[in-house]
Amino acid sequence: MFNKLTLADKLLLAAAFLSLIFAELLWFRGEGDGAIFVGLWVPSILGFGIYLKLLKLNKND
Repeated sequence: MFNKLTLADKLLLAAAFLSLIFAELLWFRGEGDGAIFVGLWVPSILGFGIYLKLLKLNKND
């Protein structure tokens, strides 16, 4: 499964995963507002990755 991922895909996935971990660390340290702010990055990063994939698929047509 990971063989089909490009370098950009892996970097975006790593960024989303790291922001999720960082948000959880902030949450458990008691910094709720910061955790929610950072946690909102995860769907944004993943959505941007999907957008880039769609652009690439559209370009190949």
